[in-house]
Amino acid sequence: MQPSLAGRIRNRLIGAHQRSGRVLIDFLLMPTEIHAIAQIRSDDAVGGVARAFGNVLSRWVREAQPVRSPVLAGPFRALPIESVEALRHELRMLAWRPVLQKLCATPTHHPNGGLRVALGLTPSKGFDTRPMLSHFGQPVPAARAALRQWIAKRPSDEDWRAWELVRGLELATGGVGPQPTMAKAVEGAAAALIAAGGSYDIGGALVLLEAWVAARIHPSGPLELRAGSSALAARGRALVACLAVTHGLCSAASVARHFERAKATLSEQMAACRSRSADRIIIATPLRRILEESASLRGMGGGTHRSGSASITKGDVGACAPERGAAHLMDGNQCVDGLASIHSSMSF
Repeated sequence: MQPSLAGRIRNRLIGAHQRSGRVLIDFLLMPTEIHAIAQIRSDDAVGGVARAFGNVLSRWVREAQPVRSPVLAGPFRALPIESVEALRHELRMLAWRPVLQKLCATPTHHPNGGLRVALGLTPSKGFDTRPMLSHFGQPVPAARAALRQWIAKRPSDEDWRAWELVRGLELATGGVGPQPTMAKAVEGAAAALIAAGGSYDIGGALVLLEAWVAARIHPSGPLELRAGSSALAARGRALVACLAVTHGLCSAASVARHFERAKATLSEQMAACRSRSADRIIIATPLRRILEESASLRGMGGGTHRSGSASITKGDVGACAPERGAAHLMDGNQCVDGLASIHSSMSF
């Protein structure tokens, strides 16, 4: 919280990237979080960057604000940024993060980050803004205008949920585990499903999959998967379980508890689904398509347990395969080599 401490941490972070092959593209310092987007060589290690930056941070914090608990809540979390589009998305999320945390009213008001420097609102003090601005055009005034326009749109609540879950800033919760309530860390595809479900609850993601599967296998009208006793309803429950396991959402046992069914029976039905070519195509549907079609179903009023009567056009799904890099859900064609978003939570 002290400006002098923030300045020391900022300088240390910049200094950690002042070696051959390292480029600091953006950073964000907040009272309980530190984020950085960096480019490093393939033979370099993100852990080396984190150690060069964090090895004295705890001592500085304790000197400025004595605390009994550990300063850092846990080890850093590093994620690859696989496209220019994903990079630009990350820049927007970091720009709005202080606003979400109620530290300022607009992204350009937060003083401890790379954004204000890139926009020319704050002296650089050693931070080179050219790597960030290069992704928004030339010359500098035009790039700054494009950057300002890009960050003007506030991320949606769904964007925030997925972003926080993937980075370990929030845990997925729910009552589908062996205990009445549970919390666990999730990764890309599972985080996207949970976020699309409307909360941080795994149960919401399962409801989303219920609606999508029901519309897929019975497009002519409503199909109740939870209470239904027909063979088609049993097949739908098994498909939901297969998708949940495929995307790392939860175990088959958790899905069985969600549907209040026997795990052994559900497992047999899952095996039958995996042996049917039509069901294998459904299970292999790309996550992006599931999310897009689920959003369409919600728009038609079909996002409840009863799934509604909205239909999904099957199209040519035989050639579809699970998407790579589902954490970002981006289609960018340009690959940004060596980019990593390094996230380290600080707890005081």
